[in-house]
Amino acid sequence: MANHFSALKRARQTEKRSVRNRANTSRLRGALRQLREAMVKGDKAGAEVVFRQTVSALDKAVLKGVVHGNTASRYKSRLSARVNALK
Repeated sequence: MANHFSALKRARQTEKRSVRNRANTSRLRGALRQLREAMVKGDKAGAEVVFRQTVSALDKAVLKGVVHGNTASRYKSRLSARVNALK
């Protein structure tokens, strides 16, 4: 356990940031899961709506530092190809 005041403050800050980062990561993973479930159903119109929400979640995740910009771009590219391949 931390003994110095600065170390105690650091521990408090780390805890708050961990909770925030976990929430942002969970939000992104949930959006990706919803899109994959919509694609499995085969409903192209529904998948396109969920795709737009997922792209928004990816962009927000980049701003929050959850994922790297290139990683988000790769996700968007691959997911859009899969959505467009639906009949």
